[in-house]
Amino acid sequence: MPGFAPEASLRPVARPFAQRTASVTAVVPSRGAGASMAGGGGEMIRQVSTRGQATAPRPTPSTPRSAALCGDGDIRGAKVGPVTAKVRGCGIDDGVKVHSVSGVLLSRPALMDCRTAKTLKHWIEAGLDPAVGRRGGGVAGLRVAADYSCRTRNHKKGARISEHGKGRAIDISGIQLRDGTEISVLDDWGRGRKGRILQKVHRAACGPFGTVLGPNSDRHHRDHFHFDTARYRSGAYCR
Repeated sequence: MPGFAPEASLRPVARPFAQRTASVTAVVPSRGAGASMAGGGGEMIRQVSTRGQATAPRPTPSTPRSAALCGDGDIRGAKVGPVTAKVRGCGIDDGVKVHSVSGVLLSRPALMDCRTAKTLKHWIEAGLDPAVGRRGGGVAGLRVAADYSCRTRNHKKGARISEHGKGRAIDISGIQLRDGTEISVLDDWGRGRKGRILQKVHRAACGPFGTVLGPNSDRHHRDHFHFDTARYRSGAYCR
């Protein structure tokens, strides 16, 4: 399946997505209705309800040395701390490297700040899961095209520092389903049922995230969604 070049580039290249196991044992309730934990792993896995019917729990992500982050047991990964850069405007005061969110595995660990990690969780639970529903068994993972990278917007010389350079952004190019299939921004935007799902998750990100860009915004985003937590007086900017 497709993967990604180093974070300096936003264009995908071939790399296999991490395989997920379909078996889950010893399920117990967690922080509220609809949550559960895979026995022995300590990883929080939610059961997602769609039209009153719960899907099977997501498999526990295999993320060695994964710990709860940002005071939230549903955000798993590793604490990084301050991230510095030689370029003025780049860096993160208190960075975290996120492996999974609410049981959704990221295709690679993503470096960001806690505000962005918590916003990503909100979007997954309130926007992504309901939009995908039971298709393909539900959401298993997200394909990450870019996270923290000290650079200007769209790599343009002389432009402002991107929110990626502040740890406030993540780019998503695909949604991995539990049956092994994928919904691709590049291949499925504007096409059939998968395209309608992508439009729903794009709309759901607008508001929780301050900036939401997709294939209709410009040529730089034809193959991925850009989400960031910048805030504007006029409200969220979504295209």
